[in-house]
Amino acid sequence: MTSQSADQTASTDLPIAPPLVVLPIDTHDRGFYDGFSREVTIPAKIIVSLIIMWAIFFPVNAMETLAVANSTIISAFSGWYVYLVAFLVICSMVLVLVPQIGSLRIGAPGEKPEFSRASWFSMLFGAGIGIGMLTFSTGEPLAHFSNNPDIIRGAIEARSAEAVRPAYMYTFLHWGFGAWCTYALVGLGIGYVAHRRGLPLTIRSSLAPLFGERMSGFAGHAVDVVAVVATILGVSYTLAFGVEQFVAGLYRIGFGDWLMVEGADGGGLTASTGAIIMALLVLVGASTVSALSGVGRGIKWLSNINMALSFGLLALFVAVGSGFYGLQLLGVGIWDYVINLPAQSFSLFQDDGSETAGALVDWQLGWTVMYWAWWIAFAPFVGMFIARISRGRTIREYVLGVALVPSLMCFIWMALVGGTAIDLELSGVAGGAIVDAPMADQLFATLAFLLDPGTAAIVSGLVVVLLMTYLITSADSAILIVNTINGAGDNEGARRYHILFWGTALAFVVGSMLILGGIEAIRITMIIGALPFSLVLAAMCASIIKAVVFDLIRKKHGVPTTAEACESWDGEVRAT
Repeated sequence: MTSQSADQTASTDLPIAPPLVVLPIDTHDRGFYDGFSREVTIPAKIIVSLIIMWAIFFPVNAMETLAVANSTIISAFSGWYVYLVAFLVICSMVLVLVPQIGSLRIGAPGEKPEFSRASWFSMLFGAGIGIGMLTFSTGEPLAHFSNNPDIIRGAIEARSAEAVRPAYMYTFLHWGFGAWCTYALVGLGIGYVAHRRGLPLTIRSSLAPLFGERMSGFAGHAVDVVAVVATILGVSYTLAFGVEQFVAGLYRIGFGDWLMVEGADGGGLTASTGAIIMALLVLVGASTVSALSGVGRGIKWLSNINMALSFGLLALFVAVGSGFYGLQLLGVGIWDYVINLPAQSFSLFQDDGSETAGALVDWQLGWTVMYWAWWIAFAPFVGMFIARISRGRTIREYVLGVALVPSLMCFIWMALVGGTAIDLELSGVAGGAIVDAPMADQLFATLAFLLDPGTAAIVSGLVVVLLMTYLITSADSAILIVNTINGAGDNEGARRYHILFWGTALAFVVGSMLILGGIEAIRITMIIGALPFSLVLAAMCASIIKAVVFDLIRKKHGVPTTAEACESWDGEVRAT
């Protein structure tokens, strides 16, 4: 007996209905859109194309509109972002701590995980850390070392030894459970119904426990369109940081003065227009070729290179950097983070008209709210990837693995690499040359003080290579994930023209926004673009909780909970 009932529509002669195990999504069967949902693909392409044309052909209007959005829309929804992420962390804890829920498997009961724990953790590391670690491992601790809420309140002095501890508390806040619980819940919402109930591996399926077969129609199309646009904008923001650091690295190792120009705001050197175009042609072009080659050859090969170079760079900082100081920062930072997490998660600064209050609000909008929006926009991409690789794991193992291991890796990178940079500043060796450098150049500036010129040039070249492979992997994966959503969860087959379109679209979004208004323009666009998906994310959280609770009730009454069990079920209720 095959059940096509929604979770909420129990039959009159059953204590509870079997789950929905069929979610039909119409796809075109010939021509250019063969295998694709045109109701998702075409609107998503139109929206992204309009954003690109707006930035290119109406740059003044685009900047003015983004400026208004930054001061109104983002401020109005700051509380929503803060409380939503706090809610996601709490939901993750509930899923882990309730024994009956934690023991449920993402797949059939008794099914073994597809990947070993070591391989799984390696893929988690590469899913959402790479580019951020290279840019923010020095950039964020140094930024909070110079300005954080305690400094704004006048409690401590900027760039002093006392500023280091709160700097790491806020750094860990932004790179810890808030990010990874967001990713975990998106991945769980998709993976649970895809691997356990046989629904398509796409965003709309995660809402089937709430809305049933209605997700086959317009509502489901809208959810997937929102997810595609959020993914493009979230990945574009990540790529923008990587492009600027890539250009800064090429400049450092002597590829020419033309790569960098003085920034319009007087904040130091920034990537030139020509350098941005060159970098995007190389990076997005390579990622598109990699995407055309498929996951097995492209992404897997690049991921192996990423892992080896990443741990090699980290080992260098342990060996010749401030390793002991970094370990101290790691221990104290984790303690401060865990103790202050409840208060920090629900902290929302209010502007009472005073200069201090206004500065605190601006700081939170520029850091915490930006990060929460970034993680939400990035979540469809990372969540889909994690869902794909997590089949066969229990919910408890899944949530703990996704939330704890990558968070710890982020903390280690921030403490060892950022701690070395801060130690060079506190000791007076750097003399402000690292902390005052543009964020994209701070890692290279740290290496310049840490190593002799020849060795620094070699290591900086390796960082550029590592950065390039991370950028290619991220863009490559994003293109394939977007194609999977557009293809109603089907990731098989060559869809060359669509891969080329999304690769080109990524390049134009990053390039047009960087040239138009720098990182700030992409940041604002990404935060606004994340807003619609944040509503989907809240519904996904409610949906997965409902799905697991109803499955526990089904188990109690002997009603099947998986697609395979529904296929062979005889309709008899067997209480347990």
